Amino acid sequence: MAKRTKSGNKRLVIVESPAKARTLASILGSEYDIRASVGHVRDLPKNKLGVDTEHGFAPQYLVPEDKKLIVKEIKKAADSASEIFLATDPDREGEAISWHLIEATGIKDRPHQRVVFHEITPEAVREAFKHPRPIDYRLVDAQQARRVLDRLVGYSVSPILWKKIRGGLSAGRVQSVALRMVVEREREIQAFVPREYWTIDADLAKKGAEPSAAFTASLVGYVGKKKIEIPNREESNRLVTLLSSASHTVTDVKKKPQTRRPGPPFTTSTLQQDASRRFGFTAKRTMAVAQQLYEGLELPGQGQVGLITYMRTDSVNVAASAQQEARGYIAGRFGDEYLPEAPRNYKTKSKGAQEAHEAIRPTSARRAPETLSGVLTRDQLRLYTVIWQRFVACQMADAGFDQTTIEVDAVPADGSDPLRLRASQSVLRFAGYRQIYQEQREDESEEEELQANLPRIEAGDALQLLARPPEKKDEGGYKPVDAVKPEQHFTEPPPRYTEATLVKALEENGIGRPSTYAPILSTIQDRGYVERDKRALVPQELGFVVNDLLVEHFPDVFSTGFTAEMEEELDEIARGERPWQPVVQQFYEPLEAALESAAAAPRVEEETDETCEKCGKAMVKKWGRFGQFLACTGYPECKSTRPVDGEEEPEVTDEKCGECGAEMNVRMGRYGKFLACTRYPDCKGTKAILVKVGVPCPQCGSDIVEKTTKRRRTFYGCATYPECDFTSWQRPLPEPCPQCGKLLVIGGRAKEKGQTPAKCTECDWKGSIGTPAAAEPAEATA
Repeated sequence: MAKRTKSGNKRLVIVESPAKARTLASILGSEYDIRASVGHVRDLPKNKLGVDTEHGFAPQYLVPEDKKLIVKEIKKAADSASEIFLATDPDREGEAISWHLIEATGIKDRPHQRVVFHEITPEAVREAFKHPRPIDYRLVDAQQARRVLDRLVGYSVSPILWKKIRGGLSAGRVQSVALRMVVEREREIQAFVPREYWTIDADLAKKGAEPSAAFTASLVGYVGKKKIEIPNREESNRLVTLLSSASHTVTDVKKKPQTRRPGPPFTTSTLQQDASRRFGFTAKRTMAVAQQLYEGLELPGQGQVGLITYMRTDSVNVAASAQQEARGYIAGRFGDEYLPEAPRNYKTKSKGAQEAHEAIRPTSARRAPETLSGVLTRDQLRLYTVIWQRFVACQMADAGFDQTTIEVDAVPADGSDPLRLRASQSVLRFAGYRQIYQEQREDESEEEELQANLPRIEAGDALQLLARPPEKKDEGGYKPVDAVKPEQHFTEPPPRYTEATLVKALEENGIGRPSTYAPILSTIQDRGYVERDKRALVPQELGFVVNDLLVEHFPDVFSTGFTAEMEEELDEIARGERPWQPVVQQFYEPLEAALESAAAAPRVEEETDETCEKCGKAMVKKWGRFGQFLACTGYPECKSTRPVDGEEEPEVTDEKCGECGAEMNVRMGRYGKFLACTRYPDCKGTKAILVKVGVPCPQCGSDIVEKTTKRRRTFYGCATYPECDFTSWQRPLPEPCPQCGKLLVIGGRAKEKGQTPAKCTECDWKGSIGTPAAAEPAEATA
């Protein structure tokens, strides 16, 4: 490790986050002064485009007010530092942050070096500091091009949505393509016409065998033909009759071994997909937890430790040292038979993958998840476990199966063409990598390979129909027809996207990159375009309207092909194969032309049969901040509006207006429901609706009520505010603190299921209490 210089000045290391800074400090020691920029320190202005479209798309960066103090402190530290190292994340955004740092702090003319590591471990960090390099301006240009492109779309197209639909909407170069994919899938589902079809199974056994020895074979076609179609009940009944009267003979028994190779370690995309299927995590939640694991957590006796490698990656590469460590762990825990002959290497399939990166893996294969139980939070442990399992499994031996297939010919008694039935099974012979990890299927269930064993049977054996289990019995024994089981089905539409399948589709189409998947999914949901129903992404009416307007006026700009092509060109910039300004120009020209056409389009309105109660003119449906409403076409002379038919009329309450004494009703506003005077607009009196939580204020004894900030964050405060200023971000609990008798609030982790985690607002007590009684429902009052 490098020593402090003779002058006594420390070496300055700049990273993005305080957590990462703490982990690095525990590795590098006191010779280094480690500062966190807390993300970007420069960006485009919020109140204007900030891109000079007339002069090479030059961006106009500025330091936000909340970052000026951070920049000042980093500059001061740099002035006295003997060396300056930029240790931001190992991707394009990290490279751009390093560049913005030296520009914002004015240290670009001073010697500075870039260090890159994909895991925060002593070995990786020390190796990175042995091989510093200059900032890679190819990566900076690629990130700058992405930022400029996104700004051009956001600040050019979003105002079109404001004028044509309503304010507060947004369009994005990639987010709008994702929305288009969700909407088009929904329309596929709506237009889908189910088609009837039937399948037929038969329970068979060797002649004279018991029902327990029966096995099930499926009708697959006629002998000599590949497939059979059964479109309706009539055809099904005809085939059932033929099978019931047929003689059945085994014509072939095939047995062959099969192997299944483990999948590669996680990339950002596959981690998000697996976490969604297994745990129901959103992409945003997955990346937040992964960031914590990467930047480092406090482990007993070890200090701050980075637990996984960098979590924004599209590569499946694995370092040779990590492969060897995993092989040593596998041999020690499972035995040599669980090791392949050589370390496994995987090839990245996604377009534009950066092979210099590594896959997501644990920083040490020997740090098994069970050693971290009780140290990590539930989410952290679950995500670390699946990352560890997937990585260790990828270096283990193949799983082995015994595949058996039985072909049965059924010759009908009437001499009709013989039918072919087939039964198959796959039995796990050697677990291999499945000893610790099983893949998750699209339907969110683990793959099931083990089936009931087929009986010992050979080609030429005569079979009989035999129900399994027996369903009907009479004096003549089991009825053969009971063993032939027709079943009606209908084709199903394509499933709605989930976050997992949408990320997969984005990756397959070359849209977005590892750092963008989570923001894309969050944005289309935060804007109200899409909602999650269980795990399915369901486009809302607003999403349809926004998508249709964008597709009508910007069909190429928001197409999957065009967006994927732009991503490839950004990759070319990152490789230094082309400058970034021509790429932006190529994108901006069709966008500019489309903007002129869209600006001339009429506002999105829907004609109705309703007439205005004030002036008698027709009313149309328009979009407002809280959904659709009816508005008079005589606007601005007549400003009459009312709710759309079918929506609830405002609820009248017993509250009296403080301004005029009239009754008040419940209205929906920007920050939720509130009370408004029924004489509006003549009287504009309003009151907030306060929901009691059933706990007295610890300061004055009045009711504690639930409130909402302007940013829609819930908090709790005294109903008598401003006379009493008590507030709490955590929900108060009715039970007093068992240690001091003061107020308890929800917080911490419950020890047992069904309990509520609690902590005291006065003393240091933390623990669990019984679930608060639900007998007293929240009471709404003014």
